Amino acid sequence: MTTPPSSPSSPDWLNKGDNAWQLVAATLVGLQSMPGLVILYGSIVKKKWAINSAFMAIYAFAASLIVWVLIGYRMAFGDKLLPFWGKAAPALGQKYLLARAALPETDHYYHNGTLETPMEEPFYPMATLVAFQFTFAAITLLLLAGSVLARMSIKAWMAFVPLWLIFSYTVGAFSLWGGGFLYHWGVIDYSGGYVIHLSSGVAGFTAAYWVGPRLKSDRERFPPNNILLMIAGAGLLWMGWSGFNGGAPYAANIISSVAILNTNVSASASLLVWTCLDVLYFGKPSVIGAIQGMITGLVCITPGAGLVQGWAAMLMGVLAGSVPWFSMMVLHKKSALLQQVDDTLAVFHTHAVAGLLGGVLTGLLAEPALCRRFLPVTGAKGTAYGGGVMQLVKQLVGAAFVAAWNVVVTTIILIVIGKFTPLRMSEEELAIGDDAAHGEEAYALWGDGERYDATRHGSVYGDQGLIVNSRVANGARGVTIQL
Repeated sequence: MTTPPSSPSSPDWLNKGDNAWQLVAATLVGLQSMPGLVILYGSIVKKKWAINSAFMAIYAFAASLIVWVLIGYRMAFGDKLLPFWGKAAPALGQKYLLARAALPETDHYYHNGTLETPMEEPFYPMATLVAFQFTFAAITLLLLAGSVLARMSIKAWMAFVPLWLIFSYTVGAFSLWGGGFLYHWGVIDYSGGYVIHLSSGVAGFTAAYWVGPRLKSDRERFPPNNILLMIAGAGLLWMGWSGFNGGAPYAANIISSVAILNTNVSASASLLVWTCLDVLYFGKPSVIGAIQGMITGLVCITPGAGLVQGWAAMLMGVLAGSVPWFSMMVLHKKSALLQQVDDTLAVFHTHAVAGLLGGVLTGLLAEPALCRRFLPVTGAKGTAYGGGVMQLVKQLVGAAFVAAWNVVVTTIILIVIGKFTPLRMSEEELAIGDDAAHGEEAYALWGDGERYDATRHGSVYGDQGLIVNSRVANGARGVTIQL
């Protein structure tokens, strides 16, 4: 069989299968955010915050892409500036984007200076890699937003997104993935347990502290406005995770297959354990609880999805459904700090706790044969397979660095933003919600027991004595017909 000749649009190094899979994986991860988390956030919050919550996610997705291609990508995956940071440069030029993808700082050397693992060079163009990694950067900010929903000023959020991506996300990504000091030291983070979930959980909790709490009435009663849509958003998040963990090897290979299966095993086990604990503790299952359990299972497996065996993935799911449940339902009520900080969607428990748990379990359960196929440090393996206590130490040190960096940088960014604009909406805006923040409401219905008032809502008189509301100023209000 003859090999087809290369062409300018299909060079010799291009593997069309790898390229196709990586683009599919990028799309799946993108769908987790748009529309997955947009729908989830817009429906899991109180009705008066549906628009604001969805808009914060939409804005973060769009703003992240612009920052990413201008300077972010190469700060995370480009040439080294510092042991934890890459050099800022744009990823927009045709020459750069059409060249074969490469991560220039990922070649790993033995202590004597000889090459141990060559630089990562996937078999597709740089444009594919830039697009794939963008979706990871974007979803990290969307997850972080879950901690500050229903009170953060939209102006403050608009300033926060690009600053946090530049000064926080790129540091974790370069350190653990792009060839930074944690990458070469041998800290294992297969697909973002630390880079994405630990960082979003810790940064979200820190941001919630500085922004301040929701209204007392919102904290006491915050029912979802549409549980069915909430399930739909969660479903997109779950199914999109196949791209999340399946795309991490940068190729359509056997590690991708293992990672996708392990991802679903862990999520299913965690959801079932969380639901069982809800039934035992509260007497009935909860849809919101099931979604929380699903998320913790997905988060926990992420740092080791392609590096652990199937039974280990199930064990990680069982622990993901129980340890974060305990931290949220039991420890939270006993901790003054946790109760003081208003983390709207409990991102600290579902992402920081679950991400740290997954990182530690990966250090314990990473299987040697799988590690050889993926990790740059030859001989890396979990403590349970003879890797020694040192691998667990590395996992804990890596987690400590990511957590500490996010606390400090998030604090500095919000203090600076607070000098120019309030971080929290005013009490009047918080009492009204979407209408005050955006001049729009999620549902074109009279809600919350409001009665029709012609002096407030406006009216025109139609035939047969109908009074038809036609006022649409300051956002959609719907049409009300009163006989």
